[in-house]
Amino acid sequence: MSSTPSMDEAPVLFEERTAANGMRIGIATLNAPRTLNGFSLPMAHLLLERLQAWADDAGIALVVLQGAGEKAFCAGGDLHSLYKSMQAYRADGSTDVRDNAYAAEFFDVEYRVDYAIHTYPKPILCWGHGIVMGGGIGLMSGASHRVVSERSKLAFPEITVGLFPDVGGSWLLPRVPGKGGLFLALTGATLNAGDAIYAGLADIHIAEADRPTVFEALAGVYWSDDAQRNHAQLTALLQQHASDAATGPLLRNAAGIDALCEGADVADVVAAISALRTEDPWLQTAQATLAAGAPGSARLAWELQKRAEGASLADVYRFEYVAALHCAAHGDFAEGIRALLIDKDRSPKWQPAALAEATPAWAQTFFVSPWDDATHPLADLGATVTERSLA
Repeated sequence: MSSTPSMDEAPVLFEERTAANGMRIGIATLNAPRTLNGFSLPMAHLLLERLQAWADDAGIALVVLQGAGEKAFCAGGDLHSLYKSMQAYRADGSTDVRDNAYAAEFFDVEYRVDYAIHTYPKPILCWGHGIVMGGGIGLMSGASHRVVSERSKLAFPEITVGLFPDVGGSWLLPRVPGKGGLFLALTGATLNAGDAIYAGLADIHIAEADRPTVFEALAGVYWSDDAQRNHAQLTALLQQHASDAATGPLLRNAAGIDALCEGADVADVVAAISALRTEDPWLQTAQATLAAGAPGSARLAWELQKRAEGASLADVYRFEYVAALHCAAHGDFAEGIRALLIDKDRSPKWQPAALAEATPAWAQTFFVSPWDDATHPLADLGATVTERSLA
């Protein structure tokens, strides 16, 4: 077993374990448990570099991605650092979204990590324990083998902070059965393990107590340099430890959610969800989150899912990148973080304050790119790889 030096304080811990026949397993552990492994820019740089190195290393058979601590794999992005960058940008009075250098770099590297995972040439096992939200789903969603446990709680809660489900969410959520993905974007509703699998955001349920046993078993496999064979071997190993996950409220309410989300415009859908009378606590929480959330975020989520129709994953990351920088520059993102994490008054002053003001024309301003196709910072995504399709 070998590992990088001075590890305890590193944002990501890297380890290589030698398996039965000398092939190695690369293990990356997000190492910020006090912030629920909030995904930071240093984390993103370290992970991208190591993923690229492991992809090129013929001795690495597969990669494992996990989070430190008992509470979370990754609860989302590093919002405090983004908030500071937005405050500085707005104080400077700039009107060019490119001038927030930190936000531009953060979303660039984060999306590159996510895309690298989606298109990785070797199996990636992501152990999605505890809280997996926003940026955490971005990391987990592209892994070839996505494990959830009885502790897993997945969500895209961006409407509560004035953003939208980014990190490929505009591509992922339309692939949720029925209209479930739109509902999740608008309400930030939390999914248990069973619902995560139903929604296509996870693959297999394994009890959290079995994680050490699974990791030990990984080292006993005769891996090879054949990625397809390794994929099949990993699938078989995980299935040996799998158990049934409890049915979740998204699946239980699927028919009703489809009916609520049938509207021709987001305003119709929001009105239908808001008018629902229910004793279901999960649906009540979803209603409350939508009511308190940013109207602009609801509009952006709707418009972005429409833009993602027929688009490649790489293209989705490119237009989400532009929209995210606009949110950082002049949207509700800073106000949402202020109300939730800085002042903690939970009383954001959204602009626009009502969905009627968040028109399609208003939303289009978030899609205006300061780059052409050739000069976009993410122009190189998809140039040399084949994207895996999510059925």
